[in-house]
Amino acid sequence: MKRMMAICRKELHAYFWTPASYFILAVYMLISGLFFYTSFVFYQPSIVDYRLVLGDTLSLLMFVIPLLTMRLMAEEFRQGTDELLLTSPASAAEIILGKYLAALAMMAVLVLLSLLYPVMMSYFGPLDYNTVFTSALGLFLLGAGMMAVGLFASTLSQHQMVAAVAGIIMLVGLWMLDSFGSRDKLKEWLEPFSLSARFDGFVKGLLNGADVLFYITLAGLFLLLSIQVVERKRWR
Repeated sequence: MKRMMAICRKELHAYFWTPASYFILAVYMLISGLFFYTSFVFYQPSIVDYRLVLGDTLSLLMFVIPLLTMRLMAEEFRQGTDELLLTSPASAAEIILGKYLAALAMMAVLVLLSLLYPVMMSYFGPLDYNTVFTSALGLFLLGAGMMAVGLFASTLSQHQMVAAVAGIIMLVGLWMLDSFGSRDKLKEWLEPFSLSARFDGFVKGLLNGADVLFYITLAGLFLLLSIQVVERKRWR
């Protein structure tokens, strides 16, 4: 546990002291702010509904999250510091989980930044706070699953941009999974595994245990895959 938390603190320090992280967050806020202006300010009469803004900004996560996770393992491979990690007393699980906890902290920052919009909306009319809460929770769980996918992509290459592109491709595929089936039965079978389809309940103010479990399972699966990749590198 101590080794895992030490790795987490190291990654958090890298996140909050790296200009690239602030640039990515700034771009995220700029684009989501434009969406907010278009949905809430530009079109009149304004509708005080957080879901209008949230729906537009969800697609940003498929690009922002791989950019935030691309360096987690790829940078270690590029600099050769992975040898120090892999020969240290820390297990592969502690390495991956420590880095993942730092990524979750960044996801929490993204969620908090997104909540600025309903706060501003509340000055113009009553908000459905139940929907805001479930949407924010769903956003965090969705991001947690995406962060695990991005971390897995980072274990596959020593080049950060390659890891970012791989993460984007995987996330876009998982997001659009329910649209790949041309037949009704195939679409019905794929839909429960789609990132977007599972998020619909949260946006409607519903807290479904199956949806929560899906995102937790997704994160667990890709963390396990990441651990396996790192473990294989350790024994090479």
